[in-house]
Amino acid sequence: MKALKNLYKEFFGLNEQTEKGSISVKDPKKAADFAKQGLDVNLVDEAQLVNHITDYRGGVEYVLRDPSQAKDVAAQIQEWTTKKGFTVVKHTISKTGKVGYFYFRLGEDPEREAQRIQGYFSSKLEIKFFRFRVKEEQAKPKMQQPEI
Repeated sequence: MKALKNLYKEFFGLNEQTEKGSISVKDPKKAADFAKQGLDVNLVDEAQLVNHITDYRGGVEYVLRDPSQAKDVAAQIQEWTTKKGFTVVKHTISKTGKVGYFYFRLGEDPEREAQRIQGYFSSKLEIKFFRFRVKEEQAKPKMQQPEI
């Protein structure tokens, strides 16, 4: 049970109150007020959202906690996306199995798709983190046509 709690805290970046009377706050002014009252205060940074909905262009890159689960996680994502109506254009897994990539066809409402994808990927405990990123294929050199 403790391992599950630690995994949960690591995933969501939560700090438990360690002592009775200890308070976690974000605002430095409130922290100073509580400290004057004789309470132990922990100043906590607010979690930052890395993936903005506007960054979504169809590509999602994710990193797994355990590379041995790469195929299972990819199958679960594939099943979920098919169920929700997404079209997978490309899927790759790194040689080590730690990094995976899905590229989806953009639909009529990319913002809604981004919200749904972000919600699903963030709920998967096997995924350490993910980001919206389109892997650009290297541009092939264009052949110049001979001048006549």
